[in-house]
Amino acid sequence: MKNFNIEHVLTIHHWNENLFSFTTTRNESLNFINGHFVLIGILINDKPIMRAYSIVSANYEKHLEFLSIKIQQGLLTSTLQNIKIGDKIFISAKPVGTLILDNLKPGKNLYLFSTGTGLAPFMSIIKDSSVYERFDKIILVHGVRLVSDLAYASFIENELPSHKILGNFIRKKLIYYPTVTRQDFKNYGRITDLIMNKNFFEEIGLQELNPEIDRAMICGNPSMLTEISNFLKNRGFKISSADGKMGDYVVEKAFLRKKS
Repeated sequence: MKNFNIEHVLTIHHWNENLFSFTTTRNESLNFINGHFVLIGILINDKPIMRAYSIVSANYEKHLEFLSIKIQQGLLTSTLQNIKIGDKIFISAKPVGTLILDNLKPGKNLYLFSTGTGLAPFMSIIKDSSVYERFDKIILVHGVRLVSDLAYASFIENELPSHKILGNFIRKKLIYYPTVTRQDFKNYGRITDLIMNKNFFEEIGLQELNPEIDRAMICGNPSMLTEISNFLKNRGFKISSADGKMGDYVVEKAFLRKKS
């Protein structure tokens, strides 16, 4: 297919019955900015089925990594969840997306608000050295239903701080705040409720959200995007514009259509 590269599956990891991730080879010509997404496709009944997926891997890594939900009746994921090592995957040759640092004004703290697989683009961002050069604190908030949905939690908490290049910055600057809504867990509640509660900011040791110093990126389910966007607007935050004008926060809208 034109404008697509053929890649091969390298690894597959099933987090639970509803969530999996996989890595593929990476064409040498593929260049992307951390936070970008691509179209992923497979042939089903000899027809290509495509969907947008954020890239989990950082732009300096030799492989590509993706995080996906499983929908048994989904047109794409019902097949994609059963891929095997060595299978072919079509990946678009031109990555795009709004969740990039260059869309944000300079600031002091960067909040990464995510639900479910909305974590994916932020995984590439927290592995980006430039984010630690630009901000004093990076606060990654990941909201899910079940503890087992907290993909990459062990990697973020145990492996990233030991990264041979970024480890020192990560230990000093990255705050990871996973939260669960349907099971007992150390952090409980919806992100939209947390950011309206002073206790959350006391826990992370920061002041309440302030457009003068704070910046935000949002990726997740439609209701969360709407609620957090409205909350930020009401506090004086300005969204980045489609014409390239930098803002106080950015939203990825590419995944608002029905998952499949």
